[in-house]
Amino acid sequence: MDLTTIITQLIGGAVGGTAGGAVAKNSSMGSIGNLIAGAVGGLGGGTLLGSLMGGPAADAATAAASSGLDIGSLVTNLVGGGVGGLVVQVVVGMIMKRMRG
Repeated sequence: MDLTTIITQLIGGAVGGTAGGAVAKNSSMGSIGNLIAGAVGGLGGGTLLGSLMGGPAADAATAAASSGLDIGSLVTNLVGGGVGGLVVQVVVGMIMKRMRG
């Protein structure tokens, strides 16, 4: 995994976490909390989606993309990161709300 992949997944996750907090008001942890939970979920979600969509071929595509800009890989990382960030933000937000009472 290269730095571009990590940054793209973090950005997608942060956007997904922020959107999750806006859509599911019951799970919102505030702007910073949503952003952090989303970014953490974005790393996991982007990695998971990338491996599901391509398996070993995704690693070869990532290696090939390191010499240039591969739009398909960027979109996959953004979408995977966004979905992962949204899911993690909503789940963590619900758990935190239950713990607070």
